Order: sequence, then C-alpha cells, then structure tokens
Amino acid sequence: MTVEPLIGDVIGELLRDTLAVATGVGPRPLVGGRLPRPVIEIIERDDGLINGAPAAHYLDGPAEWQPYDHRAVDRAYGETLDIGTGAGRIALLLQERGVPVTGLDTSAGALEVSRRRGVRRLVHGTVDTHVADGPQYDTFLLLGNNLGLFEGRERAPEFLAALAALARPGAQIIAQGTDPYGTRDPLHTGYHERNRRRGRLGGQLRLRLRYRELSTEWFDYLVCSADEFAALVHGTGWRLTDVDDSDAPYYLATLRLVD
Repeated sequence: MTVEPLIGDVIGELLRDTLAVATGVGPRPLVGGRLPRPVIEIIERDDGLINGAPAAHYLDGPAEWQPYDHRAVDRAYGETLDIGTGAGRIALLLQERGVPVTGLDTSAGALEVSRRRGVRRLVHGTVDTHVADGPQYDTFLLLGNNLGLFEGRERAPEFLAALAALARPGAQIIAQGTDPYGTRDPLHTGYHERNRRRGRLGGQLRLRLRYRELSTEWFDYLVCSADEFAALVHGTGWRLTDVDDSDAPYYLATLRLVD
C-alpha cells in the first residue's frame, strides 16, 4: 500500500530542525537515537525526478554566500521587502547595515526560525495578501533563486501588479534566477521539451517539497533564461534595466517601476 505524505509546513519543519542541529538547542532528528541526522530537503518534480539537498545552507552567513548574493544586497536601499525570507539570512545582514527590512514568507515555521535568529520585522503571507496591509517599499528582493516565484506566463503579470501596489515611486526589484538551458542531461532537456509541447516555458517546473512525513501541495516554480524573463516583464508596469550574469548560469535581474 502506498501512503501519500501529509500536507504541511515543510519549510518550517525542516528549518526548525536545521536550526536545532546547528545550535544543539531543541528536538532534532537523530541517527540511531544518538547522533544528529543531517536535514535534507527533498524536491520532487512532476515527471518523477527526485533530488535532495542539505538544508544547512538556509542558515549560511555572508562568508558562505555566492558573489551574486553580495552584489544584490549591496543594491538594496530604503524600505526593503525580502520575499521568501526563509531563515532570514538576507534580512539579518540588512538589519546589521541599518537598512529597514521586512521578511515575508508563507511558512509560519520559517518566520518563527527567522524571529529566533533575530529578524525583527516579519509578515506571514504572500505579496498579494500583503497589499492589504498597506506598506510601501523601495526595494523588493527575490534571492535564493526566488525569481522562481514568478511561476510562469499566467502568474507573472499578477505578481508584478501586486509588487507595483506595494511600491514607492522609482522602486526596484532585484531577483536572482538561473538559466536552465546549458545542460545536456536528457532528464532535463526532455523535461524542457515536454513543457514546451504543453504550452509552458521550458524551465517552468512543477514541484512539491517533502521532509519526513510532510509534503507541500504541487506548485509551479520558474527557472528561465534572462531573455524569457524579459519577455514576461514586457508590457507590465516594470522595466528590466539590468541583467548581471557575471556568475552564469546564475543571474541578477533588476527591474524599475515605470513612472
């Protein structure tokens, strides 16, 4: 008999356990009842591909970051919204620099971990629900590959409209993405072609995350080229002003609100 996982706060649970393993404080998964078990995030794609990645990187300090993370944070100014804040690694550095920052996440557990690590301003919700709260921001950060939150052609205009509703005049979006098309792995190239046949962008992933007995619902997550991203932005209230691909295939896309 196959048992489906329970739907729950996957990110919150794995970040809680990751913090417990890192600090030695609180309950943590054990190997053989004695040693801390490494926390692994399981990523399941809708074609059956399953990958696992250690979750410890969510707690990384600036010394462990990639160069593009530093360049992105250096560009932040004014009231800043860290979208998908997770364990708060970006927000913590901005706080240290005196940049007023709010961490936004859909995971209540992730926000609790961020709070325990010292992030002061946190909001539980999506960009859409946050619009009703009435704040205004100068900078929106979508780091940790969170350009993926644009999801695809259908969602991107709605997502950008919500950010425009939260934006001060001249606001910027800084989003980190990954160009998926440098691979020759048939598992990935075949998936890209399958997506295109279905009218989707090649790198438009259909995923669910799993940890222990829990799973998220299935969701879309966009991995696209800079040219594809430019096409998604065209005709919205935002203008793509810069693509920094110094660390290709990773890139930073900067958008400005059109006056």
